[in-house]
Order: sequence, then C-alpha cells, then structure tokens
Amino acid sequence: MTAQQQKMSLNPRKMEINGKTRVCGLIGNPVEHTLSPLIHNTLAGRLGHDLAYVPFPVAEDGVKAAVAGALALGILGLNVTVPYKSEVIACLSEIDPLARDIGAVNTLVRCAGGYKGYNTDMEGLYRAMRSEGIELAGQSVILLGAGGAARAVAYLCAVKGADRVWMLNRTFEKARTVADEVNGRTGRNVICPMRTEDYAEIPDGRYLAIQGTSVGLFPHTQDVVIEERAFYEKIHTGFDLIYNPWETRFMQLVRANGGRAYNGLKMLLYQGIIAYELWNDTQVSEEDALAVYDRLRTKFS
Repeated sequence: MTAQQQKMSLNPRKMEINGKTRVCGLIGNPVEHTLSPLIHNTLAGRLGHDLAYVPFPVAEDGVKAAVAGALALGILGLNVTVPYKSEVIACLSEIDPLARDIGAVNTLVRCAGGYKGYNTDMEGLYRAMRSEGIELAGQSVILLGAGGAARAVAYLCAVKGADRVWMLNRTFEKARTVADEVNGRTGRNVICPMRTEDYAEIPDGRYLAIQGTSVGLFPHTQDVVIEERAFYEKIHTGFDLIYNPWETRFMQLVRANGGRAYNGLKMLLYQGIIAYELWNDTQVSEEDALAVYDRLRTKFS
C-alpha cells in the first residue's frame, strides 16, 4: 500500500461528486435492499478513487435498454443481481470464459464497444471460505440446491478439486441436469445428484455442507431445507450463502450438532471487491477488505 493509500485508509475522504466522478452501479429487481453501495463507496473513500456507486432498479424486459443506456451514459461498470444474471449475457460485447461456463454474469466491465461480463460470485465465495480456513481441495461436500447459485457453487467445487459433491435438490431431474452440465464442462465426474429426502444414502462421514438455496432468507428465518438431526450429524462445517438473517436456521442446526457455521456476508464482500478491482485495475488489501466487512457487520448488530 502506498503512503497515500495508508493515509486514505486511516482517514477516508468525504464523497464529493464532480464532473470527473466515475459512476458504477447495480441493476436488478429489486435493488432497494442492497448493501453493495456500502461496499463500493467505502472502498472508493479508503482508496481515494473518484467513484460513486448507485443502485438502478430495472423493470422486467428492461435489461437490454438498461445496458445500452449505461453505455451511452459512460458508466464505468455494473453489477447484476437477480433476476438478470443470465439474461444480461445477450447484451454483452465479450464474456469471460468462467462466466460463460457458469452461465451467469454478475459484473460488467466497460470495454471497446460495450461491456465484458464476469462472474465474481464464485471467486468471492472461494475467498470467503479460505478466509475462514475452509479449503475445497480434497473435500467431500454436500450441496443443498440446484438453482443458479448452487450451480456456480458446484462448478467452484469441481474446479477447485473437491473429491465429491452430493447435490441435494427437491427435484431430482434438475439436480441431474446441473450435475451433467458441470461434470461435462469441468471434465470431472464429481457432482452426484440426489433427491433431498434421500440424504441418508450419502456415505457415512463428516462433510462440508453449503446451503445454496433461498430457504431461510429474511423474513422466513425459521425455514430450513432439512430439519432432521441425522443430517446435521454428517456436517463438520456449514456455509450458508444467505447473510440476512445473520444466523440462519441451517447455521443454528449445524452448530447444535457440533459443527462450525458461517453465513454469506463475506461472499458478498469479496465478490464486490473483485468487481471493484476489475473496474479500477487495482488490488484491494486485506486490511481494507476487513474494514469494509466491519461496516457491513454493523448492519446486523
């Protein structure tokens, strides 16, 4: 970190919008609840970048017009959230191979003639897990869900060297489709689809479990995909992609049966940091990352 960056880290600048201020933002529906402005505007302040980040609600069927409008307005970059992470791909000039393989884009970076799409969710999750001492290489994993988020997690597990991933989903056919896609794209036959209710067929052992569904998201805080104690006795570490509430029912059950449990706030943090690094061609220090995390954490006090 340079002397100027150290000074900014101690004394973040007050935002002053002017004619040179670059703009980034978030498109999705809804976006009113987002914590992304806190991440990016805090980073801009700490690093001394003249950048402002704002959310843009985009109505159904408005993605193409939103991306074209952002390009016309000179917007530096965009994040993309639900429900547009796949739909936005058709609006891009380029796409990163990882995002193409996952089939979802959450970050747009301005390039010649348009925007290039990236997926920072996967690497954000990986950084978050490693920050908690969780490694994927050689792990036996239970993955709950087969939707867009779970698909990205399955891909992450495969490419980072997980030994086996048991993908549990209410609809077996959907899990099988995702497993076939991920196994085919990664060249590793490691994703094993299974109906949720058949979890007892998973071989005896202790597993890393990743909760990749929206079950338990606020305000439905007492909902959980699986309630039975026998399931949680299989888990040494549980990682829930949800961060609101701070402690989900899934996390409570993992801890009640002797496991460690973490929520998805650090995933949100690191996927945002990677996007910020792409937009600004910079590297965010762990000191600055943890300072932003501390600010995010206060939202759940």
